[in-house]
Amino acid sequence: MLFTVFLIFGLIAFCLTIGVPIGISIGAATAVTMYFTSKIPLISITQNAFTALDTFPLLAVPLFILSGNLMSYGGISRRLVKLADSLVGAVTGGLAMVTVMACMFFSAISGSAVATVSGIGGFMIPEMKKKKYDDAFSAALTAAAGSLGVIIPPSISFVVYGVMTGVSIGQLFIAGIIPGVLLGFGLMGGAYIISKKENYPRGESYHSLKDFLVSLKESAAAVMVPVIILGGIYGGVFTPTEAAGVAVVYSLIVGIFIYKEIDRENLVHALLDTVLINGAVTFMMGLSMSFARFLTTSGIPQYITMQLLEFTQSSALTLLLINILLLIVGCFVDNLSAAIILIPILMPIINNYGIDPIHFGVISTVALAIGFITPPYGPNLFVASAISGVSIERITKKIWAFCAILSAILIVITYVPAISLGLVNLIYK
Repeated sequence: MLFTVFLIFGLIAFCLTIGVPIGISIGAATAVTMYFTSKIPLISITQNAFTALDTFPLLAVPLFILSGNLMSYGGISRRLVKLADSLVGAVTGGLAMVTVMACMFFSAISGSAVATVSGIGGFMIPEMKKKKYDDAFSAALTAAAGSLGVIIPPSISFVVYGVMTGVSIGQLFIAGIIPGVLLGFGLMGGAYIISKKENYPRGESYHSLKDFLVSLKESAAAVMVPVIILGGIYGGVFTPTEAAGVAVVYSLIVGIFIYKEIDRENLVHALLDTVLINGAVTFMMGLSMSFARFLTTSGIPQYITMQLLEFTQSSALTLLLINILLLIVGCFVDNLSAAIILIPILMPIINNYGIDPIHFGVISTVALAIGFITPPYGPNLFVASAISGVSIERITKKIWAFCAILSAILIVITYVPAISLGLVNLIYK
């Protein structure tokens, strides 16, 4: 058993190190390990992959990706920034606070961290530079706030986790609301403290209630997206997958007929981006299910669980060790890939300790979301660098303060289950 464990994970690590795509790495490692350690026919890899992809809930992934892209190209970023500015723009470090709040709003629409950084950063990073904010700070803050895109629902990461574990996607969405808002407020608090220390400017003027209402009216069509999606799911009108389809139709209507910023060229770009992203995700998901099936039949999760039980009987220590593992893996692998590899291994451990799988879904998603801003991988860092023109090295120096804030809140979320499960219990129980 020990040889099997080292072989399959060693092969995955080796393939990733030499730059092999994650899907191919998982599939190749599974095939080689099956060939040398079991009598299972290799054809089962493709059979399991196709069977795993033939599931209705998984259809939500490309639909949410498409709706997020349509809203990105549909001109909502500027309106959400204006709405956020009417709420918090006048305080010390107002533009920094606006950036975080706008990312929170955009996260409730896009479901993607990178899309959030791109959609909001394109407006806010140049604006902060004009107001004499440090350009590396501006880029780092936007990158950190963008990570909320996979936590505040609707979240593609929650959809993937739900499909892999059989946990209710609707309940995962509910569970992500308070943690996402808490993380956003934590970043706003950090931005305020840093802005105070660096003497960054206040907003030019305080906004009246009338200004807020005007901004809310202009952005109402965008703000209604999460209301329609989440309200429909929790009201029993449609399933999360059907909600994703509704989101696509609504995004098209808003972008074409209300904001009138989706033309033929933007529509083609949105569709192309969706195809490219979903192609990679679907390929990984299929082979990951074959990988998970092999792990189960070979008894590897049970073996790892027994080894961990010999080390500690404490669920608190186990969660701490898992968080450390997820944070380290997130430095090198994107969140979906890391979840696809690790969730099949970690779920038996979680179940053995009696930890709620919905709570763990939030924990793992938040921990891996921090990987969006931790080098050397950190995709949000690269997007923010491209937008701002600031080197990765300079952004990295400023990002650690925000990593510390997010990590501290992760610990609170981990050991206070009510933060994740309070709303779920209130609505469903």
